[in-house]
Amino acid sequence: MVLITGGAGFIGSNFVLDWLANSDEPVVNLDALTYAGNLENLASLQGDVRHIFVKGSIGDFDLVAKLLADHQPRAVINFAAESHVDRSIHGPGEFIQTNIVGTFNLLEAVRAYWCGLQDDARAVFRFLHVSTDEVYGSLGTDDPPFAETNRYEPNSPYSASKAASDHLVRAYHHTYGLPVLTTNCSNNYGPFHFPEKLIPLVMLNALAGKPLPIYGDGQQVRDWLYVKDHCSAIRRVLEAGRVGETYNVGGWNEKPNLDVVHTLCNILDELRPRADGKPYAAQITYVKDRPGHDRRYAIDATKIERELGWRPSETFDTGIRKTVQWYLDNQPWVQNVTSGAYKQWVGKQYGGD
Repeated sequence: MVLITGGAGFIGSNFVLDWLANSDEPVVNLDALTYAGNLENLASLQGDVRHIFVKGSIGDFDLVAKLLADHQPRAVINFAAESHVDRSIHGPGEFIQTNIVGTFNLLEAVRAYWCGLQDDARAVFRFLHVSTDEVYGSLGTDDPPFAETNRYEPNSPYSASKAASDHLVRAYHHTYGLPVLTTNCSNNYGPFHFPEKLIPLVMLNALAGKPLPIYGDGQQVRDWLYVKDHCSAIRRVLEAGRVGETYNVGGWNEKPNLDVVHTLCNILDELRPRADGKPYAAQITYVKDRPGHDRRYAIDATKIERELGWRPSETFDTGIRKTVQWYLDNQPWVQNVTSGAYKQWVGKQYGGD
C-alpha cells in the first residue's frame, strides 16, 4: 500500500493511473479537490478496489494520521501543492498554507507514524516529495542547466513556497532521520493538464477561435517533460533512490514558449484544420508580461541517469503530438473542466471571455 497526496491533480492523477497500470499494489489517494483537482481524471478506476480515494487536505493532521494508521503504507508520495505562478501572484496566501503549512503538517503526521513502525517496516519506509525546478530561480542564456547543487533562488510566491517545503523535507531527514527523497522536475505536459498552463490553454483557445496569449516576447525558455516520463522517474526514485538525496528530473527539451505555441499550431493545422483554411498561428497575440517572469529554466538530469538509469522515453516532438491527440480525443473532459471558476480566472488573467 502507498499513500499518494494530490492524486487527483494533473501529475498526481497521471501517476496513480500509471502506478495501477504497472502494479497491483493498492493506492490510498488523498486530494482536497480544489479547482485543479478533478476526479474525472480517475474515472477509469471507478470500481477498482486497488484505488481508495479520500477527500481531504495534507494540512489536516488528524485525517492524515488516521489514514496512515488504518492503511499502514510503505511509502508516502507527496504531489499535493498549489502550483500556478500567476495565481500565486494574485493570491499568495493559499500557496503559503498548502505548500508550507500543509507540508509541515503532513511531515509531522508521517514522522509520528514512521516512529511507531516496527524495525523492518521502518527500514523500508520512504517519504517522496515532488517539487519543481522553479526553486532554483532563473538562468541566463549561456548558464549551465540546474543541477542538484544549485542554490535556491525562488522568484515568485509559488516557487518560494515550494522552496520552503523542500527545506522542511530536508530538515526532517537531517533532524529526525525521516527517510525522505526529493525530486525537482521541469515543466510537465500531457493528458489531464488543467488549462491554465501554456500548452492546454493554447490548444483550447485555438480550437475555440480565441487569441493565443503569449507573455512578453515569448522567448522564455522552459525544459519540457512529458508527464508519463515524470511518473516513471518517480517510480524509479522511490524504488532505488538514496535516502536523503535530491534528483532533478528533466526532459532534455529546452524550448522558447513561442516555439512551443508554433509547434502546437502546426500540429493542429494538420490534425484539425480551421474551417477558413487559415493557420492557427494567425491567432497568436502578445500580452503584457507577468511580474518577475523567469527567463529560462533548464534541468541537468545527469544524476538520475547515472545513479538510477532513468532517461525520458519521449522527445518533445513525440510527446507533444500525443498530447494534442489526447485533447482532441477527450473533448468531454475539456468541456467539463473549462466551466465556471476556470472561465472567471482566464478572463481576469488575460482579458476577454
